[in-house]
Amino acid sequence: MQAPQNRNIRWWMLSLVFLATTINYLDRQVMGLLKPVLEKEFSWDEKDYSYIVMAFTTTYAIGYMAMGRFIDKVGTKIGYAVSLIVWSLASIGHGFVKSTIGFIIARSTLGISEAGNFPAAIKSVAEWFPKKERALATGIFNSGATVGAILAPLLVPFILGHYGWRQTFVWIGALGMIWIILWWKFYAVPEKTKNLSKEELQYIKSDQAEKAEEKTKIPLSELLKYKVTWAFAIGKMLTDPIWYFFMFWLPAYFSDVFKMDLTKPSLPLIIIYSGTTIGSIGGGYLSSFLIKKGWAIGRARSITMLLFALMVVPVMFSKYVDNMWMITIIIAFATAAHQGWGANLMTTVGDQLPNNYVSSVIGFGGMLGSAAGIIFPLFIGIVLDAFKKSGNINGGYNIIFFIAGISYVTAWGLIKIINRKKTV
Repeated sequence: MQAPQNRNIRWWMLSLVFLATTINYLDRQVMGLLKPVLEKEFSWDEKDYSYIVMAFTTTYAIGYMAMGRFIDKVGTKIGYAVSLIVWSLASIGHGFVKSTIGFIIARSTLGISEAGNFPAAIKSVAEWFPKKERALATGIFNSGATVGAILAPLLVPFILGHYGWRQTFVWIGALGMIWIILWWKFYAVPEKTKNLSKEELQYIKSDQAEKAEEKTKIPLSELLKYKVTWAFAIGKMLTDPIWYFFMFWLPAYFSDVFKMDLTKPSLPLIIIYSGTTIGSIGGGYLSSFLIKKGWAIGRARSITMLLFALMVVPVMFSKYVDNMWMITIIIAFATAAHQGWGANLMTTVGDQLPNNYVSSVIGFGGMLGSAAGIIFPLFIGIVLDAFKKSGNINGGYNIIFFIAGISYVTAWGLIKIINRKKTV
């Protein structure tokens, strides 16, 4: 069935999800950019900072599962709204804390509430898009993470320079309140959207099961029967910690190794995070393109994910490169590849399961991915502190980049093994 040309309300709904994801990453990115300032303010070392990151990732792991179940129970509209209201208030709250413990509390609240973004976003895509468009739609909204990461190096230095670090948290956190108004006014499921044409509704439902889905509580034991649940979880466990490193430590990496001034707009960071937009949308487009060309859905997703896994590999050779701009390009390819990988990995859940299972499975896999991310920041902190004391901080980063280089290919291989098992 051809896409309707007269109205495309599904893309307008997607723009709301894109905007929420932008705000999500803008809020969480502030901490990494303010790291050098906050280290001086509170006399932190690398391990102190890693504890704060661990507070975020721990509660993010718990929140992923809890928010996924909550969103499947109350629906996308209410679940997404609750998530964003709480994380906006938590982001604003960072500006009022006066101790390391205060940051841990604020970061923990941010983590548990921000975890609702992706379960809600993927559920929204499953509600509004046919399977052949879902990877592209996921890539588009997932690029909001990139836009947030790009805006942060532009907005944070400006607000920091004029008003200080406390107001930086407050101003950026307040952006979520504007989104709430738009979301509550305009979002609804397709069947309850008045301006949706019959043609577009038919197109949205064209490759979905006809059987109505019951809104009953789904036992976790039921979700664990599906191999897509475990494939998704493995993919998240091995690659989410790498993304946390790219997100929370890249500003410090360029500051430590190349002496970049983070109080000014950082061109390398802007280039890196701009590239992730291309990776996210391009990754979604590529698998959707292959499906439209007649490829099986699973094969299109798998080959696309392999391509992006291979694109990350060059970061493991970063120790042989000492030019900042060459490193910037290598990391830009890796972060772009992560977003393309993630767009397809998340879409596999909606490909294979009913819509009322989606948020719960995304939440379960995201929880395990974040659980892995709890340990990795501590490992990073220990490694970087040790190498910093020896006067070779770059050596510590080289170890982390090596791990990043092999993680995605390893994850892809394990997913292939899981999918070949004779399970559900």
